[in-house]
Amino acid sequence: SENSLESLVSIGNICRSPIAEAVFRKLVTDEKLEHKWRTDSAAVSDWNVGRCPDSRALSCLRNHGIETAHKARQITKEDFQTFDYILCMDESNLRDLNRKSNQVKDCKAKIELLGTYDPQKQLIIEDPYYGSEKDFETVYEQCVRCCKAFLEKPH
Repeated sequence: SENSLESLVSIGNICRSPIAEAVFRKLVTDEKLEHKWRTDSAAVSDWNVGRCPDSRALSCLRNHGIETAHKARQITKEDFQTFDYILCMDESNLRDLNRKSNQVKDCKAKIELLGTYDPQKQLIIEDPYYGSEKDFETVYEQCVRCCKAFLEKPH
């Protein structure tokens, strides 16, 4: 549709989803599609509200020439009513989001795992929080593959 919207969600909104959001925003800008997409990310929980992304996430993005000024926020009822897509990172996100969406009347968002778009079939984007720099790089690569494939499909 002319004004497709998109939201990227993960548990704490400081590692995976800010990377996915920044990657998606860069792809959309590179493809000159900014007018078609509004991109945001949010958390299922309220643990990290107001915090900047994890420094390792920022450094991973910077290594790829991407800057982000995202501050963590929690998903709202309005997100389910205004976004066309809510793409999440793992099954626990998916369960929580489906449960929340059931409490929202006129939910229009299609809730999916971002990994369903991965041409390499890595369905789950694992949380790198307790991992190493390499794990953040893996998340970045998965996000690039998935977001590219997602953008290539007709909306």
